Amino acid sequence: MKNIVAFKNVTKSFNGFAIKNMNLTIKKGEITGFIGANGAGKSTTIKLIMNLLQPDTGEVTVFGQQYAHHEKAIKERIGFVYDNNIFYKDLHIKDIRRIVAPAYQSWDNELFNQYIKLFELPTNKAVQTFSKGMQMKVSLAMALSHKAEFILMDEPTAGLDPVFRRELLDILQEIVSDGERSIFFSTHITSDLERIADRVAFIQKGELLFTDTKANIMQNYALVKGSTSLLNDEVNTCFISIRQQGNHFEALTGHTEKVAQLLGHQVQLEKVSLEDIIFYAKGGKALYV
Repeated sequence: MKNIVAFKNVTKSFNGFAIKNMNLTIKKGEITGFIGANGAGKSTTIKLIMNLLQPDTGEVTVFGQQYAHHEKAIKERIGFVYDNNIFYKDLHIKDIRRIVAPAYQSWDNELFNQYIKLFELPTNKAVQTFSKGMQMKVSLAMALSHKAEFILMDEPTAGLDPVFRRELLDILQEIVSDGERSIFFSTHITSDLERIADRVAFIQKGELLFTDTKANIMQNYALVKGSTSLLNDEVNTCFISIRQQGNHFEALTGHTEKVAQLLGHQVQLEKVSLEDIIFYAKGGKALYV
């Protein structure tokens, strides 16, 4: 499967924070969710993808090209969806179209009008009067109207009411249904990813802990519960983090089959959610699927 984005050993340092040796790929035709706690490095990663920041070391390619030589061509094919109004407060949709359309060679006015109608957006009101969800629809309509092949979204569902969140997720699934477009979005609402993501990447303190298909993650990761008497150096290497209370422990593993071979019926294996993975991995070590 073709890579839309590829990070190769990317490092980016700030005061007190760093993206560390990141190797991340985003596949064509997929929805990739990007999870991690606040401050983990999600927004920094997106800025690196957009060339708003440049890596200290390593390489970022988009559509197989580098920004140093192909920035205009790359950004012609990217749509960034904002979650609030970035335009002057009194602008109407027709004004926004007039400003944005000339920036893209592939802009299609007819397609833009189709999306405005589909998203039920009023054309006779200032965009500042729109709800957060409606403003996001405007941004999404713009991205789709210049036929963006890769859509970036930073926390797109945060603060949305449950009805619109569900509607937006359905729209995103429809966008990638032909296999030609790709979506990458960061979020801390893991239930959204469990609903629509094909692939999930998890970043913690600037380090990419894993990136894999959602199906593989659900298969390989599990919560392990048992007696602390079972813990030893060999068993502990199977766990990302271990929490002990009295004579019992709970641990997160990325090697379910190995744990089953070592401990069998002596432990209880439970299915894990993406939220469980974030919670149990906090402070744990990197373990790649």
